[in-house]
Amino acid sequence: MSDIKSLTDTSLTGFRRGFMFVLSSPSGAGKTTLSRRLLAEEAGITMSVSVTTRPQRLGEVNGEDYRFVDQMTFDKMAKAGELLEFATVFGNSYGTPADFVNAALASGQDVLFDIDWQGTRQLAQCCRDDLVSVFILPPSMRELENRLRSRAQDSDEVVKHRMEKAADEMAHWNEYDYVVINQDVDATLAQIVHILKAERNKRVRQTSLPEFVKNM
Repeated sequence: MSDIKSLTDTSLTGFRRGFMFVLSSPSGAGKTTLSRRLLAEEAGITMSVSVTTRPQRLGEVNGEDYRFVDQMTFDKMAKAGELLEFATVFGNSYGTPADFVNAALASGQDVLFDIDWQGTRQLAQCCRDDLVSVFILPPSMRELENRLRSRAQDSDEVVKHRMEKAADEMAHWNEYDYVVINQDVDATLAQIVHILKAERNKRVRQTSLPEFVKNM
């Protein structure tokens, strides 16, 4: 019935531990668009802000889009165990600071990750119980190339390189918990939201359920 609250409503059960929600895809498959819409339309989820050695682009805000650092600082963070995962992509280093993520999960907040298969594999090795991963496939390689070219941001050489990398990335689709094909953005977003909500309802994430049931 519509007037019955979900057990994931914290006003009812008291607490739910957050989880790491990974969206991965080859460049051009729609991951960035889907991530932005998910953050805008769903409550209780925040974006993981990666550290990177990539140069800051026009319009990007340090600390919001990325935390921009030099290579020496990045290497020190990795060596000190301050990064949950890190990888080198197109010659630049990217990593996920552990302090922010751990605090968010402990407070019941879900954390969205925009990372590749290498980063996802590292998260699975260190934090499998807190990880939910989704791989986004394009409808076809031809459509993926069309999308890359329609952005008019890259040269033919860069597009070719991205297509070659896409083939390698898609070879890892079977390492993910869920796989969706992005034929239509609205339909794909709906699938991702269904996954998010289903995972929130898992018994193991609702840490206050034993006490709630005991006191019914």
